[in-house]
Amino acid sequence: MNVSTAARRRALVFDSGLGGLTVFARIAEARPDLDLVYVADDAFFPYGALAEAALVDRVGTLMDDLIARHAPDVVVIACSTASTLVLPPLRAAYPRLPFVGTVPAIKPAAAASKSRLISVLATPGTVARDYTRALVRDFAAGCDVTLVGSPRLASLAERHLRGEPVADAEIAREIAPGFVERAGRRTDQVVLACTHFPLLISQFTRLAPWPVAFVDPAPAIARRVDALVGPRAAGAARRPFAAAFTSGRPPSEALQKALRGLDLAITSAGERAVAE
Repeated sequence: MNVSTAARRRALVFDSGLGGLTVFARIAEARPDLDLVYVADDAFFPYGALAEAALVDRVGTLMDDLIARHAPDVVVIACSTASTLVLPPLRAAYPRLPFVGTVPAIKPAAAASKSRLISVLATPGTVARDYTRALVRDFAAGCDVTLVGSPRLASLAERHLRGEPVADAEIAREIAPGFVERAGRRTDQVVLACTHFPLLISQFTRLAPWPVAFVDPAPAIARRVDALVGPRAAGAARRPFAAAFTSGRPPSEALQKALRGLDLAITSAGERAVAE
């Protein structure tokens, strides 16, 4: 990709809900010169509840509109459930536009594990995908891998970020299957295979029955975006970023506070309308 150092670049970060903010924050930190737009398709959250064909159709329709409106230089699909299905058709439809997906960080977790016991904490949809099982086969052959499909953890993370109470017992119940003891060994790496899950990282650390490394994909995604957009625009200052929600529901006070911490300008939008 030929990049002019005088041109200001734009990245579109997309998720079904608020989990993609964990990726967004890393990109904003790495590249303050980028124009960033965050879009949450909260009208259809959670994506795991959609049939595969419906999910592909939904994301494809939204992307057609978003790309036409914002002309991004790179698009980040900050959702593991969506990435495993929508990236091939999106790349075929827009062959000159880079798409960065979110995949379970199984390879680095397996490389770092000393006990050779790792767990993948994901949504049920991500656990069920052949793509996830192929990652285990290709990159964690020497490890015992436990796949944990949590049906509630993404929604708990959304509730937490929106300022709603979430009991420790609810979180502990969802993560417990990821902690395995076997022949004197214990799980030492837990892959956070949903971008919502790092929103609860402090709770995970506190509630874990023993210390583990929680592997977040966001830093690797930010590095990939940095490489794709090329050199920083000369003299470009950081701007407030735009956030839009397809449901059109106004963000809660707690959510507005969280977004202000990222310099996000909140925009309530209809299902296909996104304003800066």
